[in-house]
Amino acid sequence: MKRIAKNFYFNSKLRPKIIAEISGNHAGSKRRFLNLIKNAFICGADLVKIQTYEPIDITLKKKDKNFKIRSGPWKNMYLWDLYQKACTPFNWHKEAFRIAKKFNKKIFSSPFSIRAVDHLEKFKCPIYKIASFEITDLSLIDYIASKKKKIILSTGMSTISEIKIALKIINKYHNNVAILHCVSDYPTEIKNSNLKKILNLKKIFPNYEVGLSDHTNGISTSIIAASLGISYIEKHFNLDDLITADSSFSINPNQLKELSDTISYLFQNSKKENLIRKKNIFLRRSIFSSKNIKKNEIITKDKINTLRPKIGICASKFFKILNKKAKKNLKKNEPIYYSDIK
Repeated sequence: MKRIAKNFYFNSKLRPKIIAEISGNHAGSKRRFLNLIKNAFICGADLVKIQTYEPIDITLKKKDKNFKIRSGPWKNMYLWDLYQKACTPFNWHKEAFRIAKKFNKKIFSSPFSIRAVDHLEKFKCPIYKIASFEITDLSLIDYIASKKKKIILSTGMSTISEIKIALKIINKYHNNVAILHCVSDYPTEIKNSNLKKILNLKKIFPNYEVGLSDHTNGISTSIIAASLGISYIEKHFNLDDLITADSSFSINPNQLKELSDTISYLFQNSKKENLIRKKNIFLRRSIFSSKNIKKNEIITKDKINTLRPKIGICASKFFKILNKKAKKNLKKNEPIYYSDIK
């Protein structure tokens, strides 16, 4: 249990952890990149995620129609050009991990190649995420799993069979895996978020944590998903309205703080609940006489009623006081107390 405010506590094992995904929102600026990480932690992110690759790790430098993106926010861009624009230079990583250490929090990455994994190992990267598009790259998954670090497996576009195959590879080394439901549409319309899939994943993979990689606009989908008992919520994070590779499906600092605060409030135990109960309990019913009852007269159903407010015997004791005798004369429409019966 961790105290978060006066009179409030929450169980950190129940509250889903919030992951702020930086991705390409640095817009090619190292200063902006580092500010994104700092602000993500300040605004309540539990974890920050980056991506580790260069274009050569993902694609070829070809101006060919087969290498052109056909839809979404990157429509008509060539793969090489997109990844050149969005990639996080390897020489930025050291400072990123240093900032996380300063905040006493964790930063981790999605590596897109074996050399990217090797680079991240230099900084003792605590978690690796396998991006949705990489779930069929079994050789990369095998290499990542061999490092025996926690793995977060994103499942956008994946079939259950593909998830099982990836898990089989990972399980050769360990089973410390979280599975994220993801819709690989950027941005995702709320009507296509398919949160029911989270329940399916929890049922099919009961031994693994389940979470959400949320590409919808705003934070409402994430808040709803939190109520399904997930372990992680991942949202792309941007500082402002600057248009970047991922800005169309990112949240800003105010939204991240609101998400963090709301999730914390939803999962806390309030000591004030007892005060609220005491304040409003009088609105419950208690037992009243429905007619005049004489001393020593037996109390039967036709002689009592349950009415508000609760000033006498609680209505829950209705059946227990039947066949008891009145200790004194009781007037009609008066509350009945234990001192009135025997």
